[in-house]
Amino acid sequence: MAAISITAANVIKGSDAQTKSGIAGATITAGQSLYKEASTGQLKLADADSATAEVRVLEGIALHGASAGQPIQYQVAGDITIGGTVVTGTIYALGETAGGIIPSADLSSGEYVSIVGVAISASVIRLGIKSYGAALA
Repeated sequence: MAAISITAANVIKGSDAQTKSGIAGATITAGQSLYKEASTGQLKLADADSATAEVRVLEGIALHGASAGQPIQYQVAGDITIGGTVVTGTIYALGETAGGIIPSADLSSGEYVSIVGVAISASVIRLGIKSYGAALA
């Protein structure tokens, strides 16, 4: 499998969504995975194989697009229609491409594990965000 091909216009928070807001520190598209930069508090694209530790810590999933300096709302828990096709029962994780989400089975050596959640249908992921700080051997 490969990274989820997300159509930004189809990303929809679920009725049980828990959300937060912040300021974008980069150009962000709906459905991308985010981290919070410690020095600025801004949200940027997370990346499982970044050399910088904080970039590998998943904060949430963007619910709409924003440019640097603009407000952004993101989801941290609950169900999210991710805007792409997923496989029911599959665990999804932060990918090696900035902002990407991949099936956890696609993680490879040197990538750090941050779980996004589990697909509960062909289009919905139940978020269970957890960053472990451990790289695959």
